[in-house]
Amino acid sequence: MSLTYIRPPECPLHMPEQGLTGYACAPVSGARSRLWRKAAVIGGGVAITVWLIWLMFDVLSVSGLTQLEWALLAIFSINIGWIGFAFASSVAGFLASLFMPRSKPTASEALLTTQTAILFPIYNESVTDVFATVEATASALASAAPDRFECFILSDTVKPDIALEEEEGFQKLRAALPEGCRVYYRRRTINLARKAGNIDDFVSRWGGRYDHMLIFDADSYMSANTLIELARRMEAQPEVGLIQTIPKLIGGKSLFARAQQFAGAVYGPVLGRGISFWSQNEGNYWGHNAIIRTKAFADAAGLPVMPGRAPFGGHILSHDFVEAALLRRAGWKVCIAPDLGGSYEEGPQTLIDLSIRDRRWCQGNLQHTAVLARARGISFTNRLHFSIGIMSYLASPLWLTLILVGMALSLQNRFLRPEYFSGDPSLTPSWPVIDPALALSVFFATLAILLLPKVFGVIVSVIHNERGKRSWMVIPGALIETIISALVAPLLMAAQTASVIAILRGQDSGWVPQQRGSDGYRFADVARRHALTTLMGVVLTGAALAISPVFAAWLLPASLGMIFAIPLSYWSGKTLNANGMLARLLATREDFDPPEAFSQALSRRDGYAALSKHDASDVVIAPDLARRHACMVDHVWPLGTGEVHVPLAVAEAKIARADNLQALMSGLSDKECMALLNDPDALMRAQARFAGPVATAGE
Repeated sequence: MSLTYIRPPECPLHMPEQGLTGYACAPVSGARSRLWRKAAVIGGGVAITVWLIWLMFDVLSVSGLTQLEWALLAIFSINIGWIGFAFASSVAGFLASLFMPRSKPTASEALLTTQTAILFPIYNESVTDVFATVEATASALASAAPDRFECFILSDTVKPDIALEEEEGFQKLRAALPEGCRVYYRRRTINLARKAGNIDDFVSRWGGRYDHMLIFDADSYMSANTLIELARRMEAQPEVGLIQTIPKLIGGKSLFARAQQFAGAVYGPVLGRGISFWSQNEGNYWGHNAIIRTKAFADAAGLPVMPGRAPFGGHILSHDFVEAALLRRAGWKVCIAPDLGGSYEEGPQTLIDLSIRDRRWCQGNLQHTAVLARARGISFTNRLHFSIGIMSYLASPLWLTLILVGMALSLQNRFLRPEYFSGDPSLTPSWPVIDPALALSVFFATLAILLLPKVFGVIVSVIHNERGKRSWMVIPGALIETIISALVAPLLMAAQTASVIAILRGQDSGWVPQQRGSDGYRFADVARRHALTTLMGVVLTGAALAISPVFAAWLLPASLGMIFAIPLSYWSGKTLNANGMLARLLATREDFDPPEAFSQALSRRDGYAALSKHDASDVVIAPDLARRHACMVDHVWPLGTGEVHVPLAVAEAKIARADNLQALMSGLSDKECMALLNDPDALMRAQARFAGPVATAGE
């Protein structure tokens, strides 16, 4: 097998690192947005925020504000500002969904004239799942748009058994594909800068071959018509640098995943249209299910390395927001396409899986505080995107702080004696007095702006007849989803608060691949994971009951989910009966009528489930397997002059010292074994030393 068969000839694009502090802005003609849209949404959010802050001020200022009451008002103001803006954005999305035209991708007869690479960055992922998706995608494009698309599997896998399984999967994949959409494979020797570095390596080496690149995640699915429509829009709008679709969640099997999938399908389109409405040409990028103009990306989006150590320094973790901002800074339009369907992704099946993924996202978003502090020339709208991402994680510890301050106020009122002879000239004690009627008004007003976006989604779903004759079933489904999300929200608050604290203490999240397709965890594992959350719920409830039963009732929405965190997480992560009532009520259109991109990928998984399993010792002792493996290896080692790759050097030393192949393999770590597999010369030395004796012993 020739190297060209595995990877095409390199066609480099220079991708310089972009400075955050210095820039050369070159706006593209016609790329300005309508300012009134941003003003309307921001103004609406500010108006709602000011109104609720004023109501809360009236609640607390019956007899003047104590220090604790001022603290409560300050924290409430920050939290409600975040919620008020989100509500105003959802109102814009609701109105846009009702009155702005919708479109669906259709395969036009107009031929594409550009070349697009579909990139599949993977990291220790299921070969069965990913390669089946690649085959289904390439097959559909070979028929719908022959020779206009090519697929590139960009592996960053660091586990030897998975790496060798990928090589087996690639052989099968190439044999199964028709002409019209070639598929290539590259596995990096050194995983610099994680996913962003993986894409950077592709652009720097092969980017010149392609006008556009379309990024998939390991669990992404996109219809051929959508892929073609995205390429067509890029051709028609040369000033656009990136178009982001809004992927729907699909493939949920557990109660937790089904609830999230339902929420994404019913409320997601309204929220997505709202973001698109006000962001316009300064849209955002979510790292996948998006098409990018390759030359623009190379010229403008090379990521800098942040000064300092992780978690705030080092390589930028949540690279997508920054890349979108850099593209816009260079004058390119960055658009969100809420009107374009046919874009899907799988979500976490359990609350624990979501928390693990969320930990990495939390670090990436908090790292954006350093980006915001240093960046110059970034548009106001992109700064708003950054701020929304940061606040989405800071909101959890702020809400928990709000609860604790409110509890402190109640404890002060319940147990502390008034101070009659303070420095205050007044002869009356300083009691923290609250107007209960106004407090109830603030509670219901806050609840309304939290729940109305869900109502908007239900209305739009019914009007647009998202589930055909069963469209009315979205109403009981929304009620069930709301109950589930209300129970789960305190658990997420506790998990995100713990993540924020860990990050502020300097703990790096590392690079852990998402667990996909899980059928839940053992009860003991779930209990260990949520023990502190349960304890927090019990303590908060006990303290609230000591204050008064009424206060405990007010706290119940937050404490109930914490108290039952363990059974809630365990049972919500179990696979749901597809024919049961809950599954039917939480079903989406895609459950009744699975999209072809998804169903075709699933149907091809069986073909990859029985791949031959090899380990590194097989490569050493089997000449045919060794030759085939050598063709797959990427020979580029990104090392500086005089720099040594330590795992490879250690592997070489162990080859020289090991008595036999079994001793060598048992003594190699995964990193050392991968270095051996990635270096044909070292592998040949291992073969020369061990292949003969081991082959004879095995006969």
